[in-house]
Amino acid sequence: MSMNANVRSRRVQLILNGKAAGNDALRTAVIRQREAGHRVEVRVTREKGDARRFVLESEADLLIGAGGDGTLNEVVHGLMGLSRKARPVFGVVPLGTANDFATGCGIPRDPGMALALCLEGAAVPIDVGKANEHWFLNVASAGFGAEVTATTSPELKRLLGPAAYTVMGTILAMNVHHYHGRLILPGREITGSGPVAIVGNGRQTGGSFQVAPRARIDDGLLDVLVVRHIPATAALAAARELQQLSPDGEYISYWQTPWAEVHSEETIPVNLDGEPVRFSSVRYEAVPKAIHLVVPPDCPLLSATAK
Repeated sequence: MSMNANVRSRRVQLILNGKAAGNDALRTAVIRQREAGHRVEVRVTREKGDARRFVLESEADLLIGAGGDGTLNEVVHGLMGLSRKARPVFGVVPLGTANDFATGCGIPRDPGMALALCLEGAAVPIDVGKANEHWFLNVASAGFGAEVTATTSPELKRLLGPAAYTVMGTILAMNVHHYHGRLILPGREITGSGPVAIVGNGRQTGGSFQVAPRARIDDGLLDVLVVRHIPATAALAAARELQQLSPDGEYISYWQTPWAEVHSEETIPVNLDGEPVRFSSVRYEAVPKAIHLVVPPDCPLLSATAK
C-alpha cells in the first residue's frame, strides 16, 4: 500500500468549537478533503468539557482541534488522559481570536491550508506544560497577565480582535496588583513581589505578544519570565533588561528550566492557554515529547529551526 493510501486510510476526527460551527471556509475544506479520499469525522462542542470527552471517546489516528487556544487546551487535557501509546497524532486548525500557539508554530490561519497541513504534514514529538494537575500547550500567565485575559469580554474580543487584550491591559495597568511570594528553580530561590510571571512552552500570548522569545516546544524546558515592580524612573533600565533577558535582571528576569515552583501569600489568578484557574502554590513542569503535533517543516518553535 502506498504512503498516500496509508494517509487516506487513517481515521480522522475534527473536534470543532461550536462557536465556529458556521465557518464556511472550514466546511468547504472538509468537503474537499473528503472528496480527495480522507475519512474526516466532525464532532462539534456545545459546552465546556466536550472537547476533552470527545478525545477520550475517540478511536481516531489523527485528532484535529479546530478553535482557539482554549479548545486546544481541552484537547490536550484529553490527550494527556490517555497512555502515551494510545495518544493519536494532534493537528490544529486555528479559529479563535488570538490563536497564539498556532501562530507561534507557523500554522496557517486559512482553514483550508491548516486542514491540508494536518492531513498531509509530518508530526513531531513536542513537550506539554504541567501546572499541578492541569496541562498547558502554550503559556501559563500568572497575575496581571491572567487578569487581562480573564477580564477581556467576548464582545470586546469580537470587536477588536487581538487588540482587545492591549486595551484591557492598559485599563488594568492603572491599578496593578502585586503578588508577594517565592519562586523556586533548580538551585535557586527568589523571594519578592511583582505584577506578572509568565511560564512558556510556546512563545507568545495575548494576540502575538512575545513573552518567551527563546522558547522551543521540543527542548524539555519551560521559559520563565518574571516582571517585578518597575518605577517610572527605571523604565529605560527595564527596557534594556527586556532585550537582554538575563536571569539576574533587577526588574525583568528570564530562565529556562525543566520545572519551577511558585508559593504565594495569596491566591494568584493563572491563565493556562486561555483557561482561568487560581493557585496559591503551583509546580510547573515540562513533560518532554508528550504528544505528536503536525507542524510546518519550518516551524520556528522546533529546536532544529528555532531562531
